[in-house]
Amino acid sequence: MKPIGQRFLMIYAGVLTVVFSVTVLSGFAHTPRVMTLEQLDVQRINLREPDGTLRLVISNTDKAPGIIIKGKEYPHPDRKTAGMIFYNDEGTENGGLIFGGEKTTDGSKTSHGHLSFDAYEQDQTMALDSHQEGATRYTKLQFNDYPDYSILEELQLMASIKDLPQDQQKARIKAFFDQNGGPTTRMVLGRVADSSVLLALNDAQGHQRIVMKVAPDGTPSLQMLDSTGKVSGELVPKH
Repeated sequence: MKPIGQRFLMIYAGVLTVVFSVTVLSGFAHTPRVMTLEQLDVQRINLREPDGTLRLVISNTDKAPGIIIKGKEYPHPDRKTAGMIFYNDEGTENGGLIFGGEKTTDGSKTSHGHLSFDAYEQDQTMALDSHQEGATRYTKLQFNDYPDYSILEELQLMASIKDLPQDQQKARIKAFFDQNGGPTTRMVLGRVADSSVLLALNDAQGHQRIVMKVAPDGTPSLQMLDSTGKVSGELVPKH
């Protein structure tokens, strides 16, 4: 027979365990559905629909997501930046906003910002970019066309050739685009690296056909080009 003191301690411990369990479970059952906070420090926030479908990720660089298609995540080749990634009703990436910048160890200044909107299961059809790397700067608004196949096919290709030599990788990628089609730039409006500003309109194959430009010295021009890039018409100021 156990001493009274020992039995008392066992009963006391049992009662405390029950009380603690009830308190914790009650807390979960009555978690407030609306909270008001003055400040919240986090590394990543996932916004989901009631059924769990992911609609938005806000994250720092370390917690940035890969490419998510219908709820399944795949490695991203170069996403190493903070920002916001948007997802469609099926939980597939649909665009995003990323940004960053720093002064490097050699004193060079870098800064970048990017806002884009994607086609269905494809890459960005419209993108707004600002980029600075040392003395080189550009800012542009770009429209793109994409084929109808899912970008998942591209990801699967990249995964299958990642261990091949670079020249073989490039050849396989070119063959894939030749057979299935690839991204095509249709319009660019921006300030380019040489300080020129331009509006370039391209045909369905991505060839520049109209280029309106103001050069760094202020000289304006308007060029019409054929599909080979040869100037077929031009307007320049008279001297």
